[in-house]
Amino acid sequence: MKDDQLLDMIERYLSGEMPAAERTQFDALCKKDATISAKIAGHKEFTGLMKQYNDRLNLQNRLDKIHQEIDVHMLKDDLMAHPSWVVQMWRNHHSKISVAASVAILAVLIILYFTGDLSNRDPRFQQLKADVERVKKEQDKLGAKTDNIIKAGKTTGPAISAKFRGTGFALTGNGYIVTNNHVVNGADSVYVQNAEGESFHTKVVYTDPLYDVAILQINDAAFKNLGAVPYSFKKTKSDLGEAVYTLGYPGDDLKFGPGALTAGTGFHGDTTEYELFIPVNPGNSGGPLLDDKGNIIGVINGKQTQTQGAAFAVKSNYLLKAIQSIPADSLNKSLTLNTKNTLANLTRTQQIKKLRNYVFMVKVYNQ
Repeated sequence: MKDDQLLDMIERYLSGEMPAAERTQFDALCKKDATISAKIAGHKEFTGLMKQYNDRLNLQNRLDKIHQEIDVHMLKDDLMAHPSWVVQMWRNHHSKISVAASVAILAVLIILYFTGDLSNRDPRFQQLKADVERVKKEQDKLGAKTDNIIKAGKTTGPAISAKFRGTGFALTGNGYIVTNNHVVNGADSVYVQNAEGESFHTKVVYTDPLYDVAILQINDAAFKNLGAVPYSFKKTKSDLGEAVYTLGYPGDDLKFGPGALTAGTGFHGDTTEYELFIPVNPGNSGGPLLDDKGNIIGVINGKQTQTQGAAFAVKSNYLLKAIQSIPADSLNKSLTLNTKNTLANLTRTQQIKKLRNYVFMVKVYNQ
């Protein structure tokens, strides 16, 4: 009997397609010829292995599709900014990562099997089997070490997601930050995150609901003094038509918003505010409003939903009044505002590069 005829009979025999009479004859033939029984066993093992390989290949294809949908650069930034997400990523997907590695090993085995270069009696098979077991053990060790590092490692900020986010900016280099009162109102805890993705715990040292101002102080041992802030705080009124801009965190990255000062009063004629034509979104609240010279002229605090592009900012002189009203016993460090502006002679892009380290995302948490 030719090999291809025998292979066809074996396939029909194993798949149940062989008629009963022919099956009886084939069983008798197997009893007489032990090599046929061995070929049946080998073919059965091979088809099982192929099924396993197909299942893993399908899984690999699904993982590849997921990988293609991931923006690697955005993922890198997010991992740096939200280390707790790394923990969830490992806990949820470490088994898939192991499977992906196993697929590569299995592919090598299948190729060797097809080419006839490998059998279970070949010493190379025994060596490869030992290598696979060693790789599996190393994977298990790596997984255990990673879990231990995650458990013992220090993360910046709480693991839970913030309930609300806004923007704040430094009043001084030693950790005092201003934002809106409505951003932190009712918060159980408040963190600020810098442009590098580092988060620091803060405490609210003063709030002024009338001017919608809140003063925070970073009280985190990991925080390092920023040095003198590069801007000054304008005490006089700004003029209509002045070019202004803001920096803030309506998303995960610092965003620049250019605009103009359109009115000397705010919503419903509020004299404590400016009206602006500037792009702001949820998350911009508490951000700095600067003029072309890099002077702080206000604090972004709202958006007019009925008028496209219209926003409002608390005037800087009311921010200064709020700072002067802080009780002395609320401060354990000096809060002395800078009077020297080092941004005045810089281009807009140069100003923004200097400002990046002084503008923070404010993350609010509630139980």
